[in-house]
Amino acid sequence: MASLHLWRLLSLYISSIAAVLRRASPALSRLIRCSIIVTLIESCLSLYFIFLGLSPTTVELDDHTTVHFWTSAHRRFSRPNLVLVHGFGGNSRWQFLQLVGPLSRSFNLYVPDLLFFGKSHTFRRNRSEGFQARCVVEGLRGLGVGRCRVFGISYGGYVAYRMAEMWPEVVERVAIASCGIGYTEEQKREHLGKLGRSVTEIFLPESPKNLRRLLNLSIYKFDPLKWAPDFFLQHLIDAMLKDYRKEKLELLEHLLAQKADPDIPIPPQETMLIWGDKDDVFPPLLAFQLQRHFGPKTKLEIIKDTGHALNIDSPARLYELIESFSLGCSNSKDDDI
Repeated sequence: MASLHLWRLLSLYISSIAAVLRRASPALSRLIRCSIIVTLIESCLSLYFIFLGLSPTTVELDDHTTVHFWTSAHRRFSRPNLVLVHGFGGNSRWQFLQLVGPLSRSFNLYVPDLLFFGKSHTFRRNRSEGFQARCVVEGLRGLGVGRCRVFGISYGGYVAYRMAEMWPEVVERVAIASCGIGYTEEQKREHLGKLGRSVTEIFLPESPKNLRRLLNLSIYKFDPLKWAPDFFLQHLIDAMLKDYRKEKLELLEHLLAQKADPDIPIPPQETMLIWGDKDDVFPPLLAFQLQRHFGPKTKLEIIKDTGHALNIDSPARLYELIESFSLGCSNSKDDDI
């Protein structure tokens, strides 16, 4: 409940500042166009992560690819390693703002920015989730991580699944939230039709209308943009979503072009699926279907009155599930290499 009030307060605060500045002098209006508000928020998020004991680090995988992480500045060998993989809605700081605090008390955290989000990028042409997974795993190895638990949400769930499937010697346990793996072609066509417009228009919005549509589709409990004027939302889009837009579009197009496969390989690890019962992006029916396919080593948790963005609608419950599941595996001596 406290986190819900925090998001509402933050939304009202930003919207109020935007409205005041719009009516202020032209010089102040230009500051908005220069993205000063977004820059300020980004700086505050970075300071918050540092306050929690995380530090930014960049791993050069080769001459073509760079992966940026937020990692525990002082690793404790008595704690397991936990990797948090974000979704398509923004970089790791925005999406895991409410989770890193409590989780940092129990785990050595590794929070990557996926390619073309935050400070991670590549000049290679591969846009698959498998390549994203490879880059995260190679980045972890570069940081000295031998074994870890992994949590991925939405698009990050695809990446987390690939990490678990392709590198079982690295991933001890995997938790997947609100993810579209395991669809049938019929389910895929039906659900895309229900969205009512182009998926890329929704998930890579260029207008305030589509940004509102995206958040209303993702968040169930409240409207974070209720008080935000359209002019401010347009500046927000220009400031946050213009970087690597072409590459992000290619990521989405690759995901949509893949043939749906309900018989995907079953990860050998203990697996947890976490879903909101009001998820309008990937309906809970998919979670039950995926649990049946993965078999008895897979647990399913449905969070009530929660939409696709579990990290915003129900961060406290999501934290409890991640912590209890990830701590359920005994600590290995070779967690670090």
